[in-house]
Amino acid sequence: MDFLIILIITLGAFVAAALTVPAGFGLSTMLTPLVLFLVGPHEAVAIVAVIHGAHNGWKLFILKEHVDFEAFKRYGIWLVIGAIGGALLQSQVPQDPLLLIIGIFLIILPILTMSEGWTGYRIPEANDRIGGFGSGFMGGLSGHQGALRAMFLKRRLSDKMSYAATASILALCVDLTRIPVYIIFNETQIIENFSLLFPLTISALLGVQAGKLFLQRLKSDTIHFTIMIGIVASGIYYIFEAL
Repeated sequence: MDFLIILIITLGAFVAAALTVPAGFGLSTMLTPLVLFLVGPHEAVAIVAVIHGAHNGWKLFILKEHVDFEAFKRYGIWLVIGAIGGALLQSQVPQDPLLLIIGIFLIILPILTMSEGWTGYRIPEANDRIGGFGSGFMGGLSGHQGALRAMFLKRRLSDKMSYAATASILALCVDLTRIPVYIIFNETQIIENFSLLFPLTISALLGVQAGKLFLQRLKSDTIHFTIMIGIVASGIYYIFEAL
């Protein structure tokens, strides 16, 4: 692989990992388009899943005392069920339709999230099961689980430390569910791309440390809005690649 491209993607992983600590989502959204420069969609989703899992595991470790376990219990089991279904389907969907599905999803979700803010509508807690299943399913299918989860979780947890910590343990549940499925179907590709996987994982872990400083000093709403723009841009890119 070209050293310069890997270096650029590694720096991108650090920035993405730092920003997503306070935002609670966005690592897969920002990192997957970069990895797609080097590998196909199925391999990119699998590689980013491993990085995503390491990132969330380390983030949970440094924020564990802030986890809201009531919120975790509301979402956890439905996340896992959805993630299993999405991960199994991911290996069966051809590359171009997969990109198209991801692209459309990434454009619709920010619109739904922002419209919730404009209307002041509060998503009923009875629908948390739907949000958990949907977040897990999209996480298993494409890795883009966080935006949907944030729609349901952010209103439940007003404290930014509790939100970030709980988002990390929920995301880790999805990662630990989908990664074994990806390994079964993409083991060879993951091993062959270890030279890309290793530096990106280290960079993402270092990004968590920087992200903790953002979490303590900056308003998460600003970072949320910036990541939403990035999500829409990624969605447009995916659709363009699919067509």
